[in-house]
Amino acid sequence: MIAKHFKLSQPEKDRLIRIKAKTGIQNWNIICRWALCWSLAEPTPPGGIDPLSDSNVEMDWSTFAGEYSEIYEAIIRQRCINDGFGDDEKTLAKYFRLHLNRGINHYSSRDVLKNCADLLKSAVAKEVE
Repeated sequence: MIAKHFKLSQPEKDRLIRIKAKTGIQNWNIICRWALCWSLAEPTPPGGIDPLSDSNVEMDWSTFAGEYSEIYEAIIRQRCINDGFGDDEKTLAKYFRLHLNRGINHYSSRDVLKNCADLLKSAVAKEVE
């Protein structure tokens, strides 16, 4: 398990509220899954430092990943190895949060999402490339 539970930063929470309003997706864990997958599909590793955990939004790994928790963990582990970071627990947790943060930032950027259809188009565009 990457992390038993994790807390989002206040800016991530604010961005998720905007994404939720644009897409109509009610569950933050679903939006977070999309954000993580978008970031993992990017060819470069996410930069920056771990986001603060200063909001009141906390999520269990099992809630975030659901029935696909082993798959998400394997993908994150392999990505860390491919990027040359190793796969110890601390590294996995750090890069999970960095990927999640990058994906949330992307989807909350201006003109990326106007509605739920744009979210679906972003997945199809990645698949076609």
